[in-house]
Amino acid sequence: MFKILEKQEIAPNIYKMAIEAPRVARSAQPGQFVIVRVGDKGERVPLTISDYDKERGSVTIVTQTIGVSTKKICALNEGEYLHAFAGPLGLPSEFIKEDIEELRKKRILFVAGGVGAAPVYPQVKWLHENGVEADVIVGAKSGEMLIMEDELRAVAGNLYIATDDGSVGFHGLVTNLIADLIENQGKVYDEVIAIGPMIMMKFVTLTTKKYNIKTIVSLNTLMVDGTGMCGACRVTVGGKTLFACVDGPEFDGHLVDFDEAMRRQGMYKSLEARANEHADHTCKIGLGK
Repeated sequence: MFKILEKQEIAPNIYKMAIEAPRVARSAQPGQFVIVRVGDKGERVPLTISDYDKERGSVTIVTQTIGVSTKKICALNEGEYLHAFAGPLGLPSEFIKEDIEELRKKRILFVAGGVGAAPVYPQVKWLHENGVEADVIVGAKSGEMLIMEDELRAVAGNLYIATDDGSVGFHGLVTNLIADLIENQGKVYDEVIAIGPMIMMKFVTLTTKKYNIKTIVSLNTLMVDGTGMCGACRVTVGGKTLFACVDGPEFDGHLVDFDEAMRRQGMYKSLEARANEHADHTCKIGLGK
C-alpha cells in the first residue's frame, strides 16, 4: 500500500499527488513512468513521473479525471492509500546519458501541451540542476487550465505561455509560438522535446522539420498496461514496430507514424465511454417509483 502524502487540485479536474514510495523515488529518472492501481482488482494505469524526492522518499504524479480509473485515483484523499505503485518503468530521457559539457552547449526547447507540462518538469529540473538552461513553451486551452507554471518558471531558462483563447501569454497554438520565436525573436534551437496530446506532437514535429531541428516526443498517452504484453502501445518508428512502454516512451518525432498512433489511440475512446457510462449508471431495480 502506498500512502498519499499530499493532494492538490491544480486545475479543473487535474490533481497533483505526492505518493510515499521510497524505492521508486530512489531509482526514478526523468522521462520514466509508474503503474498505479487503486484496488487489487483495479485497472493498471500508467502515469508519467512528474517529480521525485529521493530524501523524502516520495514520487509526484499528475492525473486528469478522464476515465473510470483516473476518477477513482483522483477521488482518494491525503492519508489514504493506493493499492499498487510500480516503477520506475520505461527508458529515461536520452539526454541524461550525454556528456554534461556537451549538453551544456545545446540550445533545447521543451514544448508541453496540457498535462504534458507535468512530465516536462522533471526533465527541465534535471537539466537546470546540471547547469543546462532550457527554454519551455507551455500550451493550454485557457489560463485556467495551465499547470506547473510556477515550478517550471523556477527551473527554465525562459518560460513562454500560449493559450488558445489568448487569456494568458501568446494567443495561439504552440506551433505558432515556435515559429514566432525562431522567425521573429531570433531564437535558435538544436533540439525540441515535445510532450502532450498526440495531435499537438504531430504538428510540432511538422513545424520543427521545416527548421531541421531534432525533435523528441513522448508517446506515454498510448500506454495501457505498461509492460508491452497487451500490445496496445504499438507504434511505427522509422518503419519499425516498437512499443511505447518498453522501447520508449520517448522517440524521434520525425520518424513516428502519428496517423497510425492516433488511429490506435482512437480505438479505445468508445470503450472508455461505455465504461464511464456503466460506472455512472445507478441500478433502479427494486427501488420505488
